[in-house]
Amino acid sequence: MIEAVKKYLLDLQDNICSGLEAEDTDGTFREDLWERKAGGGGRTRVLEQGEVFEQAGVNFSHVYGRRLPASATTARPELRGCEFQALGVSLVIHPHNPYVPTSHANVRFFSASKPGQEPIWWFGGGYDMTPFYPFMEDVIQWHQAARKACQPFGDDVYPRYKQCCDEYFYLKHRNETRGVGGLFFDDLNTWGFERSFDFMQAIGDSYLPAYLPIVMSRKHTQYTERERTFQLYRRGRYVEFNLVYDRGTLFGLQSGGRTESILMSLPPVVHWRYDYRPEPGSAEAKLDAFLKPRDWLGS
Repeated sequence: MIEAVKKYLLDLQDNICSGLEAEDTDGTFREDLWERKAGGGGRTRVLEQGEVFEQAGVNFSHVYGRRLPASATTARPELRGCEFQALGVSLVIHPHNPYVPTSHANVRFFSASKPGQEPIWWFGGGYDMTPFYPFMEDVIQWHQAARKACQPFGDDVYPRYKQCCDEYFYLKHRNETRGVGGLFFDDLNTWGFERSFDFMQAIGDSYLPAYLPIVMSRKHTQYTERERTFQLYRRGRYVEFNLVYDRGTLFGLQSGGRTESILMSLPPVVHWRYDYRPEPGSAEAKLDAFLKPRDWLGS
C-alpha cells in the first residue's frame, strides 16, 4: 500500500510543478531534500518571484515514527500510542496579481498500528480557493471541476465534502470562511483501499484543471496599488487560519517535520490593518458576499 501511494504522490508533485512552471513561463522550482531524525523525510519545491506566482510551494513528505502526534489523535483517542506512517503532497499558491486567487490543495495517506494488531489506515485531502476580487464564473468553474472529480464515486460525494470544506476552512474568530471552499475529506477508508485510493487520485489529478483556467483568464488583468494593498491585507486571514486552525500545520510541527517546508504555505508579504472595513459599495466590499457557505452550482 505504502509504495503505491508514494509513487503516485511523487508523480503528482512532478505534474503539478510542471504545470505551474508552464503557466508562469519565468519562474522555476528549487528543490530541497530533507530528512527527519525520528524517521522519514521529504522533497520540498518552492518557486519564488516568478512572472505570475509570487510564491508557490509544492511539498512531498513521508514521515513515520513510534507515536502519533497529539493533533492526529484528538478526534481519535484510540490511536494514542500507535506507530504511524504519513505520506502526502501539500501545496499553496500565492500569485502576484490580486485578481488571481490564492489556492491550496493536499492529498495524504495515514497508517497507524500497535504491535500485534492490523494497521488502521485512511486517506484525506481536498482543495480550496481564496479570491480577493472574486468573479462568479471563476467560483463556478472551480466547483464544477470539484464536482466532476467526485461524480464517479456517487452523487452525494461532492455535496458532502463541499460542506466539510466550508466547515473546516472557517475562521471562527472572524465569522467568515477562508474563501469560496472546494472539497475536504478525511478518515476515508469505508470504500476499501482500492476505491479510496482511486478517489484520492481523482482529487489530486483534478487540481490543475480546476485552478489553471482561472489563472490563465486573470493573470494579465491590470491592477493598481489599491488592489495590491487589499490583497496583502486579506492574506492576513490566510496566516491566521494556518497558524491557529490548520491541522496539517500542527501535525507537521508536532511530528518534528522540517519547519521551512511546513511554513512554506505562508505568503511572502502580508499586511494587518487595525479594524479595517471596506468602503460600502466598493469592489473590496463585494468579497464579503463570497465568504459565506452557499450552493455555488445550484441544487
